[in-house]
Amino acid sequence: MKTMKIKLPANIFPYIGFLVLGLVFGKILYQTDKQPHRVEVNVVTEKKHTLWTCSMHPQIRMTEPGKCPLCGMDLIPLDDRTNMTVDPEAVVLSPEAIQLANIQTSVVTRQPAVKDIRLYGEVRADERLIQNQVAHLPGRVEKLLINFIGENVSTGQVLALLYSPELITAQQELLEAGKMKLIQPEIYAAARQRLKAWKLSDHLIEQIEQSGKIQSEFPILANTSGVVTSMRVRTGDYVAAGTVLFEVVDLSHVWILFDAYESDLPFLQKGSKISFTVQALPGQTFESTLVFIDPVIDPVTRVAKVRAEKWNKNGLLKPGMYVTGVVRASLPHLHHDPLVIPRSAVLWTGKRSIVYVKLSSATEPMFKMREVILGPSLGNSYIVEGGLSEGEEIVTDGAFSVDAAAQLAGKPSMMNPKSSHEE
Repeated sequence: MKTMKIKLPANIFPYIGFLVLGLVFGKILYQTDKQPHRVEVNVVTEKKHTLWTCSMHPQIRMTEPGKCPLCGMDLIPLDDRTNMTVDPEAVVLSPEAIQLANIQTSVVTRQPAVKDIRLYGEVRADERLIQNQVAHLPGRVEKLLINFIGENVSTGQVLALLYSPELITAQQELLEAGKMKLIQPEIYAAARQRLKAWKLSDHLIEQIEQSGKIQSEFPILANTSGVVTSMRVRTGDYVAAGTVLFEVVDLSHVWILFDAYESDLPFLQKGSKISFTVQALPGQTFESTLVFIDPVIDPVTRVAKVRAEKWNKNGLLKPGMYVTGVVRASLPHLHHDPLVIPRSAVLWTGKRSIVYVKLSSATEPMFKMREVILGPSLGNSYIVEGGLSEGEEIVTDGAFSVDAAAQLAGKPSMMNPKSSHEE
């Protein structure tokens, strides 16, 4: 086999040398340009370290993007400037979470301890104006001049006629003693006194003496004006001395009895003004003053009776009417205005009362549970006796939402006063 020989021109070798040199220098230049760029990337990677958090649970801190372990939302990058130190017992909420949960706060201030106390009760007869009409001597009811309960009577009006054998005997003794009153005045005076003891008037006794006639029926007279509220006898009944025949009540002056709960008693005192309305008299408001507070609590109803009084000349107020009263009362024996917080700010669990305090030193909204000691209720607010200071900012709306976030984050909360890290 024959070998072919290629003969190159003599002037081509310089060009081949230049080509080899160019490749060598190009490789060197390429490596020199690439090395600084790689170093710059490494510097940036070491300098930039992004944290990821949840917009609903800012306490979550992750080094990689993903899902929130609490709510499942996508994590968002966290600016290095917000990567601050978090109180281990505080829960952090983002502005978006606060707006979504409608969380509102207010500053703790001192306010007058004043509340409107609503009381319920009824009209009652004045017990001092209730009179029992009794028989002062034994006998038989011959005639009733009062026919029904509710009838109005006047003082001195005849209510019934009573037949009494003892009264007939006493009249006979008076007439006999009258014949000898100059000789035996003591017997005469004793006979007259016996009739007076049975409530016969001087006029009636003189009438018996002058006429010389014995009255067989004795009139029972009303000793007060008012309304007959009870009839204990009927015609023909035999009664003994002291038997109650009728009950008469003067309704020109009545009592208004209210039920007051134990929590309201510190605000009520004698002399407090009260306005009340009556269901049967719509559109009318009555004014009165508290004159009596029962010192004993009813063991069954757990209330104390509170009494006001009212003149009732026109008879509008009738016993048994339901009334609703309002007392604008202030807590006595206070030397200065107490700390007062809204009712909506307080969460209760058993014997504990808690609020959530906003930490003023944090750059992001942070809330920490605080146990407080509450005083008397002011209706829509409470007096604070311990646990808070004037000027602190607390959650007044959305406290349950903050508490739920604290529970999910393992922070101290309403149901768990200790954080999960302490257990």
